[in-house]
Amino acid sequence: MSAVAASAAAVIGIPVDDVPRRRLRSVPEPAGPVPARGPAHPLALGRDARARLGGAVRALLDADGLEGASDAVRLAVIVLASRTPSSSGVVEIRTPELGRWMGLSASYVASDVVPALRRSGLVSVDTAEGEFGQDIGLECRVLPVWAAYGVVGHPLALAKKEFATLLRLLEAVMAPGWVHRDGRVTPAGLLGSRVGRGAATDRLALLLLVLEARGTGRVRQCGGTVDTKRGRAAATVARLLGCKASTGERVLERLEDRGLVHRVRVATESGLAHRTRLIVPAVAAAHGTRGAADTRREDRATAPAPDFSDPDVAAGDSDPSEPNAEPQVSGVRVADEAGVTEPDVTAALHTDHPPVGTDVSSLSLSGGFSGEGRGGKGRQPGCAREREDRAVDSEDAVAVTGSPVAKDGPLRGEKPEESPSDERDGQRAAGAGAVGRPKPVGWDKVQQQRRVGPPADLGLRVALRPVSGLWERLSGWQQDQVEAAAKVEVKRLAGMLERPGDAPRLLADRLTDRLEETGGEALVTGPYGWLIRRGLVQRQACSDRRCDDGIRLDTGSECENCHNVIHIRRARRAMAAAEVDRELPGLGSGERRRALDERLREHTARDEEQARIRQVREVAEVAARRAAVERRREREAEVEQARQSAPCSGCGLPDAAGLCPACSYARRMDLLVEEAVDLAVVVRADLDDAEQVAQLTARCEADTRTLIAEVCQRRGSDEAWAAYTAQEVAKQVRDERRAAALRRLTGSGEAVAEADAVYEAALRQHPRAVHAAEAAADDACRRTASYLLRSRLGQLKVVRTRAAAGRPRRGAA
Repeated sequence: MSAVAASAAAVIGIPVDDVPRRRLRSVPEPAGPVPARGPAHPLALGRDARARLGGAVRALLDADGLEGASDAVRLAVIVLASRTPSSSGVVEIRTPELGRWMGLSASYVASDVVPALRRSGLVSVDTAEGEFGQDIGLECRVLPVWAAYGVVGHPLALAKKEFATLLRLLEAVMAPGWVHRDGRVTPAGLLGSRVGRGAATDRLALLLLVLEARGTGRVRQCGGTVDTKRGRAAATVARLLGCKASTGERVLERLEDRGLVHRVRVATESGLAHRTRLIVPAVAAAHGTRGAADTRREDRATAPAPDFSDPDVAAGDSDPSEPNAEPQVSGVRVADEAGVTEPDVTAALHTDHPPVGTDVSSLSLSGGFSGEGRGGKGRQPGCAREREDRAVDSEDAVAVTGSPVAKDGPLRGEKPEESPSDERDGQRAAGAGAVGRPKPVGWDKVQQQRRVGPPADLGLRVALRPVSGLWERLSGWQQDQVEAAAKVEVKRLAGMLERPGDAPRLLADRLTDRLEETGGEALVTGPYGWLIRRGLVQRQACSDRRCDDGIRLDTGSECENCHNVIHIRRARRAMAAAEVDRELPGLGSGERRRALDERLREHTARDEEQARIRQVREVAEVAARRAAVERRREREAEVEQARQSAPCSGCGLPDAAGLCPACSYARRMDLLVEEAVDLAVVVRADLDDAEQVAQLTARCEADTRTLIAEVCQRRGSDEAWAAYTAQEVAKQVRDERRAAALRRLTGSGEAVAEADAVYEAALRQHPRAVHAAEAAADDACRRTASYLLRSRLGQLKVVRTRAAAGRPRRGAA
């Protein structure tokens, strides 16, 4: 027997040779009826479905025709695309029904949304006009969806079942709800009852959030730097909608008020602010996620491993540091890396360096000059220069500037470091008082005038009051520079505060804190450099522009963003320490520190590389958007060129933009002639007699055209100028006949009666105001004449319409 036969026999249970017998076991029947599986919840989308539908929606929103369009127009495109049949691609819908989908009125959709859809070029709209000319029945075709039909890989090339899924998703989010003829009721969506202003924006935002939400209901928030006042959740909604962060925050608040979106703040043991989660509870409930109903509860951050100290709890005992390691900051004990609990004490992501300075101590010299300390006799040292043994307060003493601790200058042989500005100050002082150097005339007077007091501006006086001693030590040029820098800083602070008047006080507080850090004005050796580079400069500890040394400038409280940065750095350092302990156990304290520093440098380099990649990607995206704008402008230029090159529809003149000047003037002249004829007929004919109206209309039109032709013939010119002249003459005739008709109707019985009534009423109110009563009567007479003229013109139009339709006038047998 062959191997195939042997295998088959073994399967059915026939023993062949030494092949063991295999048995087929039947599956037991179920105890009860098998439950029928129905369709899943519309909001319970899988990963692939969310990716496909989200890609299709983003492709529609990113189309060129929707740049700058309102949210109502963008939502209308998505609604029409979801209702697109796969056979014809034509969506048949009524204007009120489309408005119900978006929460807008039918009049707004007909007057704003439908014209915007036509202008966008994305939707072809054929309408059936109603009684008043509005768009009632719509036959729409979303052109990008129709063009992508059958294109493999296109985001809009959705299958029939995918279109059905998208429609069910929109029904769950924003369906207005219906009652069918057979009694079935389709419930309204999550935002079905939201109507009026901003309804389309809220529906579009909730749809995008549902497409971005995972099975747990959490929405992945945007990265990068965001406005800390608004929050990352508001920035996420704003980026989804393509609007400002303030608009995204308002939309998010409206959705939160309806309970459709929750912002959950993750709590910490220390009570500090932590990250915020953005959750769509309806999506979590549709997926059956446990605890979806309790999304407002604050979760707690995961506790760190017990190998290192928790940054949010009390600090424990730390390992003893190395005896040979010297701290960077004197007077502060630095714990070992494994026990670090406060990031403000240690320098995160920074290597250790040897001390770069020594403590400053006061000199124990009475005079402070180089001759002291040599036996107390005051004798000169070797190679001493002349006049070095003179008293300090003599007239020929050289004017020097030095530290306020050693007021008479440095010791001989020392070379104190000075900034260029300090050198300039010293040179000016030396030039003013040194013997044997030329001194400009009036220099001492100018210096005294520049140093008499603070700036003239009251705000700058308040801001620079804490450093008044340093201000007096500045030269004239330095005072100008400091004043300009302080003015710029006050203006910048006023721009970010709710009360701009607090900016000088805020700058004064900053200068006070800087002086306390330095140790007072006495320890500032270079006042100009200290003010420009340290005192007036804002030191941002994080990315928030309102942060100054961890303090919010607008509120005066601690900066929350700095706490987040501290948490991030602390967590990164703890993770790096745990990795080093796990991968390299048994290292000494010094080797462990070096390994930890190397690991932190690698993390920093990786972050810089990722930032560079993001920057390159953003530059490419900006270039792509600019190229798209350029292409759109080119298309618009081509369309305009085609319009300009179109021949005249009247005479066929080429390159006339559809209508040449002569034909345009002729059409305008015909309209003016019609108005002039109507004005002559309404005051002469009996409007109840249609035959008389027709005869008088024909005779007046002929007379008017003859008059215009005679005037044009007398003036004489080319064809275009004659057409323009005819238009101007027709306009003049129309205005004269309007004025004549108003004068004639002013003397009618209706106008006179209205004027008399107004005159009597005015005299009853003010018996002596005769002139005012006459003026009011004249105005009433003119208004009545205008009203009668408009009424008769409307009646004339009705008479002509009935005559053209062959219907008798009202009241005729």
